[in-house]
Amino acid sequence: MTGRTRRVAVLFGGRSAEHEISCVSARSVIDAIEPGMSDVVLIGIARDGSWHLMAGPPALPSETGRMPEVTAGSGATVELAAESGTRELVAADGTREPIDVVFPVLHGPLGEDGAVQGMLELAGVPYVGAGVLGSALGMDKAVQKVLFAAAGLPIVPHEVVRESEWDEDPEVVVARATGLGFPLFTKPATLGSSVGITKVHGPDELDAGMDEAFRYARKAVVEKGLEDIREIECAVLGNDDPVASIAGEIVPTGHEFYDYEAKYLDEFGARLVIPADLKPDIVEQVQRMAVTAFRASECAGMARVDFFLLGEDELWVNEINTIPGFTQISMYPKLWEASGLSFAALVDRLLDLAIERHEAERGKSTGVRELDGA
Repeated sequence: MTGRTRRVAVLFGGRSAEHEISCVSARSVIDAIEPGMSDVVLIGIARDGSWHLMAGPPALPSETGRMPEVTAGSGATVELAAESGTRELVAADGTREPIDVVFPVLHGPLGEDGAVQGMLELAGVPYVGAGVLGSALGMDKAVQKVLFAAAGLPIVPHEVVRESEWDEDPEVVVARATGLGFPLFTKPATLGSSVGITKVHGPDELDAGMDEAFRYARKAVVEKGLEDIREIECAVLGNDDPVASIAGEIVPTGHEFYDYEAKYLDEFGARLVIPADLKPDIVEQVQRMAVTAFRASECAGMARVDFFLLGEDELWVNEINTIPGFTQISMYPKLWEASGLSFAALVDRLLDLAIERHEAERGKSTGVRELDGA
């Protein structure tokens, strides 16, 4: 990178049900990258998995009246150079585009679950966020809960159901779910942005809730619905020495819970309260538990940790998100802004953390040390 501006490839779109949200998040990241500090290379991933070199950033819903998407005709197709360490994008005509670091603004499967991260590892390219293991763990809500419990973090009572169990013996699944009590939530184990989540008020709604969850994943989480709770979120930033932001609160308005519509379609669907009105000792507990969850999940770079607060002081860890939303109204950047780190400074810090982690990993040997006398 000596003698030239850092070249940042921003990946967005992707093959998951969170494709559009990824595009909106990417627009905010792109706008936050300071031109004098970095050059931006825009890579849109269409729903068929093809990569496209984009001429401009994705349009916002406020500009077009609809959610943005990457299509097969969005730009010239490119792929990552196969030679490890080359750090280049290769077009169909053989033209090569150098890059220094990748910011994958990809939500959901095949973007946030370790798939893209593994590809970037093989190519020897630094990238923002958790590695392969941390990304995979952060994508699976069922596995998260096992790790959180092992780390001594309180988790909401739940059941994990595989699609084969539901198909073969639904009565047993109904009995397990009923044992949690109603209301409860059914959700895909490997998706975010509240896609596929259903609030189930009674046994007669369980079938529909399970079917909706299995539209998106082969494994579902059935979770006890806690009544009269507050939804608290905390942002974490760092690699080996992560730090937590102040805490914020999400207050749904006009929606029974913080669903997809409240998050992205209804501009009045929720209020973000930053900082959250919490007792100082609860704020400290949120921050401590957020860092614990971050480390338990083998995260790096960034994550948002979500909590439920019952009463005045009963905290439950809900989940961790390794590539949180980055829209202008998303909690992760707003929490850091309120903590004293601007959006532009946050993005720059994440790029620095990506390169730092890559350099640290590159320094490790790939062979076995020769034994004395061998």
